[in-house]
Amino acid sequence: MATHNTLETVQRIGIAPDDAKALRRISMALHTWHEHECNGAIQRDGERGDGAPWWHSTYDGRKLYRAPDRERGALKRLAKIMQRYPDFTAYVQGDPRGCALYILRPGDVPEGKDADAYYSRGIAVY
Repeated sequence: MATHNTLETVQRIGIAPDDAKALRRISMALHTWHEHECNGAIQRDGERGDGAPWWHSTYDGRKLYRAPDRERGALKRLAKIMQRYPDFTAYVQGDPRGCALYILRPGDVPEGKDADAYYSRGIAVY
């Protein structure tokens, strides 16, 4: 039911059905990524300088395995989709306790204000 409502709401503001489905998949990928970052399973290696993500073994916590960068891919797909909808802005919220992606319409964020404080006025893409 929530999936249907999300897709219907996003489509109602003028986003094509295929793009609405893609936005939902992007939101789910980002949410999973944020969960892994929060629990320490995924970390970006700042010392190497390339920002590559690494997966920590959940058994001993010391072994590192290179992880596919699903966040970077999701953000790239998101940017490509949002180019088709210049009136809207995507907001990615990194707290895994909530929705990862919001679509902000004109007026959702008051003039001169930061989206960080007003993103929940947008449309949550679950």
